[in-house]
Amino acid sequence: MAGGDPVSTLGQAAVDYVAVRRALGYKLRGHDRLLADFVDHLERVGVGTVTTAMAVAWATAPAGVSSARWAQRLSVVRGFARHLRCSDPATEVPPADALIGERRRPTARLFTDDEIAALVTAASALQPALRAATYQTLFGLLAVSGLRVGEAIRLDRGDVDIEAGIVTIDDTKFRKHRRLPLHPTTVAALTDYVEIRERVCPFPKSPAFFVSTRGTRLQDVCVHKAFNRIVATAGLDQQPQDARPRVHGFRHSFAVATLAGWYREGADAVTMLPVLSAYLGHADPAYTYWYLQASPELLGLAAERLDRWEQQR
Repeated sequence: MAGGDPVSTLGQAAVDYVAVRRALGYKLRGHDRLLADFVDHLERVGVGTVTTAMAVAWATAPAGVSSARWAQRLSVVRGFARHLRCSDPATEVPPADALIGERRRPTARLFTDDEIAALVTAASALQPALRAATYQTLFGLLAVSGLRVGEAIRLDRGDVDIEAGIVTIDDTKFRKHRRLPLHPTTVAALTDYVEIRERVCPFPKSPAFFVSTRGTRLQDVCVHKAFNRIVATAGLDQQPQDARPRVHGFRHSFAVATLAGWYREGADAVTMLPVLSAYLGHADPAYTYWYLQASPELLGLAAERLDRWEQQR
């Protein structure tokens, strides 16, 4: 690129690209880190502009990851390259089919009511007391609300209206904003947590609703580490015939349990599906089908509904 050091100029261009895209409303989580790594790769090999060969080499560098991950890394560079080519005609935009990644949807582990109770109980044994209360309440809320983990840890205190029993989710995936009503028992659990949080951590460093023992907002990686620990404590990791328990399993389980409840009540589950989709924060009911994993109970209820329908024909 003309003018100045090409690598530093390219690095600044990457920073500017991410800033512009985010200003337009795109979240681009992790893109700044990936592009910085890509620019460092170009610097190490002495290349001052984006080429297809360099992009593919960088995208496929991590060993032991899926082809989908390689394709995802390349797509980050493709977006940057399209932006960069407007000012640097020498930039090569890697073709969309340069790397084809096959995404395999992981099998979801659906939690039973007893397993959810066991996980929440295991969380209560964490130390110190604030950590136990935080994760016990967090995982309990995920189980009964279907919130995404990221949505829950981004909640601020002002987003949780204890008196009204409403949780407000702002600027989340698909740019959805929604207000979720909570069951009285959930409100009671959140009230208990607020009392513990304010007593143990009266001057937190963050406005977050769920805080760490240092008074800061929870980090995603810490949440997953805590979850893996309580899974082991609850003994759920000792069942090799089942899929590995994941935090996201709370959301899957909520969706399936909701649909099963409608079947049991005799409601028209197909007509009600958009309601579940809106509650989960999906832009389209088609996305909700990803969460409706087959379970023996759900299959049985669907079969009973089909039998009744055929008898009434």
